[in-house]
Amino acid sequence: MRYVIFDLEATCWETGSKPTRMEIIEIGAVLLPHADAQPEREFARFVKPIAELTLSTFCTQLTSITRADVDSAADFRVVFPEFLNWIGVEPYTLCSWGAYDLNQFRVDCQRHQIAIPSAFERHINLKKAFAGWKNIKPCGMKAALNILGINLEGQHHRAIDDARNIAKIASVLLPVLAQKD
Repeated sequence: MRYVIFDLEATCWETGSKPTRMEIIEIGAVLLPHADAQPEREFARFVKPIAELTLSTFCTQLTSITRADVDSAADFRVVFPEFLNWIGVEPYTLCSWGAYDLNQFRVDCQRHQIAIPSAFERHINLKKAFAGWKNIKPCGMKAALNILGINLEGQHHRAIDDARNIAKIASVLLPVLAQKD
C-alpha cells in the first residue's frame, strides 16, 4: 500500500476562520511507497485563491506565503488534478495530521464543483493514531516530533515542510499500525 502524506495551508484570519471561508493556498505531499519506506517523491504547489483575493496579515505571518506566491499560481481547478496525477493509480491511503486537511479538500472540491475521489475515504488521521499509540491526548505535529526525538525541519506551517515532518512521524507510526492489521 502506498501512503500519501499531505498537508495543506489555507487562507486564514486571526478570528473567523471557518473551513467554508478558508481556501487552499498550498498543497504539500510526500509519497511513501509502503509503510516502512523512506519518502520516494514530493509534490509542492501554491494555489491561487478565488474567493478572497487578499491574504490576511495573520495568514502571511503564520505561513510566510505571500500574495506574490499565490498570484503566480494556478487555481484549485488546475492544481488539484495535478495532485491526483502525481499520486497516480489506486490503491493508496491518504494520511494527514488531523482531520482538517481532508475536510478542506472536501470544501474546496465542492466550491469548484469537482468530485472528490472515493479513494480519499481511505484516510489515516495520524494525529489520532499517534495519540492512541502513545496513550496521550492528541497533540500538535511539533509535540509529536519532540516525543519521538525528531527535529522539526523547514518552516512550520508551510505545507511541503509540514508534509516532510509528518512523513518522519508516519515512518515510525505506520509500521506499528500495519502490525495491528
